[in-house]
Amino acid sequence: MATTTDERLRRWRLVLGGEADGTGCTLRGRDAAMDGALAALYRGAPEETGRPGRGARRSAGLGGSAPQVARWLGDIRSYFPSTVVQLMQQDAITRLGLDRLLLEPEMLAAVEPDVHLVGTLLSLKHALPETTRETARAVVGRVVADLERRLADRTRATLGGALDRSAKVNRPRHRDIDWDRTIRANLKNYLPEHGTVVPERLVGHARAQRAVRKDVILCIDQSGSMAPSVVHSAVFGAVLASMRTLDTRLVVFDTSVVDLTEQLSDPVDVLFATRLGGGTDINRALAYCQSRITRPSETIVVLISDLYEGGIRDEMLRRVAAMKAAGVQFVALLALSDEGAPAYDHAHAAALAALGAPAFACTPDAFPEIMAAAIEKRPIPVPN
Repeated sequence: MATTTDERLRRWRLVLGGEADGTGCTLRGRDAAMDGALAALYRGAPEETGRPGRGARRSAGLGGSAPQVARWLGDIRSYFPSTVVQLMQQDAITRLGLDRLLLEPEMLAAVEPDVHLVGTLLSLKHALPETTRETARAVVGRVVADLERRLADRTRATLGGALDRSAKVNRPRHRDIDWDRTIRANLKNYLPEHGTVVPERLVGHARAQRAVRKDVILCIDQSGSMAPSVVHSAVFGAVLASMRTLDTRLVVFDTSVVDLTEQLSDPVDVLFATRLGGGTDINRALAYCQSRITRPSETIVVLISDLYEGGIRDEMLRRVAAMKAAGVQFVALLALSDEGAPAYDHAHAAALAALGAPAFACTPDAFPEIMAAAIEKRPIPVPN
């Protein structure tokens, strides 16, 4: 029982983080070092080492010392799991101005790469000294490669299946029958006494002239709050562009519009071509996208934005209505990230929904199924 009580006091001491917290617990060894790492970020720590000695008073934080911050980054990576490390790095950037120290290559090499760090680096890219740029690209490349490993195979499989289904012929001519799929679709009709399958339903190949090809336009808001969505969109854009049955265009915007389609082969290049921050003109971006639509009934437009419009609201809505009337599949994603409910313009989201254009937040894992539904022209599955 005493051991259980001591463990509870130890945990409360780590949570409360104060000498006079009422627990009466003194931390030693690894616990004291963990407490020091937390204190340096959230409550301040001794100036020289960043680690509180026994009885030390917490006074200074990480300060502006690059060596001290580098030691702290090494400490938190040894004491905490990577998800906690990433959260602490985010807090250090916002609370302590760690972004200034990211301009140094040694510091950048010490951090744990994640989507938020990529967003910070992209916002700093014009300030990066020459000695840091290659390190920054390497950090961004590691995050992009990790996302591609996680998302690419599932996206290609899901969308490939949707494209196949959209091309399928229900009553094929004899020469167009896909016998392998037909047999698999009718296995329930197997007659063991005759050793054969009764093909009640024929599955056919699409004739060459009827093969389905879809045009996809990703229209991405690059305002500062959308950084995680921009990162995921660049990865998905590269994956979609690698599929021969999709013609993918990637457009980013703030108050200006930039077409990055030619750079889709390398999502890292795409990200470094973005310009996080600035205003928002959704209407102008949609005008550009609308001008690039040549096959409305085979086009999917995905607007990724928090919908805080700085342009002409009514004209933006008229453009969406016109695209939908022409047969375009239009989806508005308020966020494409794992971060939960985003901040967004509720009035604009409701106005789009009234036009039959769903507007909702989407996690990266849900994105392939949403695209598959758009390809097959079935109702878009809105995540709960």
